[in-house]
Amino acid sequence: MEYVYKEDKKIDKESLKSLYEDVEWFAYTKDLDQLAEAVAHFLYVLSIWDNDELIGLIRVIGDGLTIIYIQDILVLKCRQNKGNASELMRRVLIKYRNVRQKVLLTEEAAGVRHFYEKNGFESCDQGTLVAFAKLG
Repeated sequence: MEYVYKEDKKIDKESLKSLYEDVEWFAYTKDLDQLAEAVAHFLYVLSIWDNDELIGLIRVIGDGLTIIYIQDILVLKCRQNKGNASELMRRVLIKYRNVRQKVLLTEEAAGVRHFYEKNGFESCDQGTLVAFAKLG
């Protein structure tokens, strides 16, 4: 199937709502204005479209030169396990190939560790790095 990839931060709120709610990330859709504004302020946003349907996106923050932080990567449930998330990740890693630090924080869940490891990431609990986060 041929999808369209867009490097555009202006994504309509209803498309964002459909995608985020489909993957049950309801905390983001409580305030759609804030979500749309956040997307508009990111360093980089890459989305996948099937005609007019948003089927996935990846959002990146950082300076784009020394560090990037992958904030979100999500794909509609019915389009998962078909290489869509890996393709989003591949394109981001190519775009920012010269950036030394590529960081992300995610919840431990079935398949999550495998996905990131197959895409070249190492868990900080298994290497020489230490990671800290203050949530809330």
